[in-house]
Amino acid sequence: MKTSRSSRPVAVWLLVGVFMIMVQIVLGGITRLTGSGLSITEWDVITGTLPPLNETQWLAEFDKYRQTPQFRLLNFDFGLGDFKFIYFWEWFHRLWARLIGVVFAIPFLIFLAQRRFSKEMVRPLVVLFILGALQGAVGWIMVASGLTGDAVYVKPTRLAAHFVLALVLLFYTFWAALKLLVPQRQLVVAPRLKNFTVAIIALLFVQLVYGALMAGHKAASAAPTWPDINGSFIPDYIFINPHGLIGFIDDPIMVHFVHRSLAYLLVALIVAWTVQAWKQRATPLFATVRWLPLIFALLQTTLGVLTVLTSIGISAGKWNAFEWMAQLHQVVSFFLLMSLAMAAYVLRKKPVAAVGGLATPSGLTTNSAVPQQHTF
Repeated sequence: MKTSRSSRPVAVWLLVGVFMIMVQIVLGGITRLTGSGLSITEWDVITGTLPPLNETQWLAEFDKYRQTPQFRLLNFDFGLGDFKFIYFWEWFHRLWARLIGVVFAIPFLIFLAQRRFSKEMVRPLVVLFILGALQGAVGWIMVASGLTGDAVYVKPTRLAAHFVLALVLLFYTFWAALKLLVPQRQLVVAPRLKNFTVAIIALLFVQLVYGALMAGHKAASAAPTWPDINGSFIPDYIFINPHGLIGFIDDPIMVHFVHRSLAYLLVALIVAWTVQAWKQRATPLFATVRWLPLIFALLQTTLGVLTVLTSIGISAGKWNAFEWMAQLHQVVSFFLLMSLAMAAYVLRKKPVAAVGGLATPSGLTTNSAVPQQHTF
């Protein structure tokens, strides 16, 4: 895949951003699984960059944590050493978010001064910065939900919002990179398959919301069995539950049931999508991409099952098989999302206008040298 001299650094910059966002999501998972998210009780964007540097500062931070409901109701036996461990992961998670901001902001200003951006590129990049800032704000709103009342964890709905917004940021950044990296001759005109891909992505985002709700409600350990859910494939009270529709986001078993059901549906749809994609006349890029969603979907489902089965071995303060499975389950989710994003980008509803009339009857450009349009 070739890019012009002016756009290559921009493409590299965006891919670095994609990698850093992926690392940030991984750090978020570690922070959640180690119970570290509520260890820092304030949101100091500037002064919070450095961790406590001496014993006096550590004791001051520990004293703030001791005022939280999580300490009083759950971690009341924590010593300073235990606190330092959970503090590190939350601090590192926040530090990495700050580094992402720096990595996006400084090259943006440099590239702007060098006039590497076309007019059409500037607005989407500004949107990217807004999404990043919004993600930070939602992160703090999430943390604040676990610092009052009798809460010992953050609210599951806010955890879901924080996680899904991170994936939206990942998707948006990756899409912007694809616009600079994928030449027109690699695109495929297939309107129905394009629509099918978009529908699967929309359903996947719903599934990711439920994955975050699973994490927030600790719903894996509420039903650590498979293929049944505590002895039933469809829990009886789903149809007579006292919570009504709100139970589908508030009740751990109902959340668990929806998450499993959506997983099976997604696998079935992706199998059907792969069959259709295999029949489609393909460019070299799409010939590779069309297999990736199925591979990641099957891997994701397998890891989901293992996460549920190993949840029975959860041990407070220890990183065991469950934590490994849960973390890998989360990581594969954004690889699945990115594979579908690439497929959605390569597939087109109609031919892309080629320079000099070089579009072929199939809607694909020829292998002749056609300038890439570096616009968003």
